[in-house]
Amino acid sequence: MLNQMFRGIFDTDMTNVIAVQDFLLCVGCSLVIGLILAVAYMCGTRYTKSFVATLAILPAVVCVVIMMVNGNVGTGVAVAGAFSLVRFRSAAGSAKEIGAIFLAMGTGLVAGMGYLGYAFLVAVLLGGVSLLYHRLDFGAGKKQDRYKTMHITIPEDLDYSGVFDKILQKYTTECELVQVKTTNMGSLFRLTYNLTLRSRDQEKEMIDKLRCRNGNLEITVSKQETIIGEL
Repeated sequence: MLNQMFRGIFDTDMTNVIAVQDFLLCVGCSLVIGLILAVAYMCGTRYTKSFVATLAILPAVVCVVIMMVNGNVGTGVAVAGAFSLVRFRSAAGSAKEIGAIFLAMGTGLVAGMGYLGYAFLVAVLLGGVSLLYHRLDFGAGKKQDRYKTMHITIPEDLDYSGVFDKILQKYTTECELVQVKTTNMGSLFRLTYNLTLRSRDQEKEMIDKLRCRNGNLEITVSKQETIIGEL
């Protein structure tokens, strides 16, 4: 009676029906795998509650979809088409976030195919390797803390072409003017530079020199954004 309740109305005698206990076993294992991946992601990483909760449940969602497809090519094509219509309107995540999502989807796919042991093995192995790489700062450049983005506001009557070159050459190894923007109804210019400092200890000294050139207007120095370039 229980198995009959969970049969599809379009199933035939030739259709293989997943037993309820097998279904619950796969979903339960997927939830445990999602929890493992979420905990591994949270270690030493800034995260949001919504992302971690989604990461924990994602393997189970993929697992259910794969089990429902159950070898049906037509259904598989329909599911792929439905996923292709999804448009994510949130801001693009970092490479680590995207990697965590793909790992969660991969383990859910393996669990949905019934290979629960392999699913756990993949989650523990790849999750552990990812955590190890993070602990070892794998791929971190030695100059990363010296990459800066600087915004300088100057009056409109000041010719910005080369006005700061001597100062920047003294305190940076690389500098590039990447944007010029008018502000305050066109009475001011806002210049954006990408810099590589020679030494972080000289950052304040450099700003003081620049303030003497730009009339003590606003200067902002921040960590250089690299999220777009991560991928």
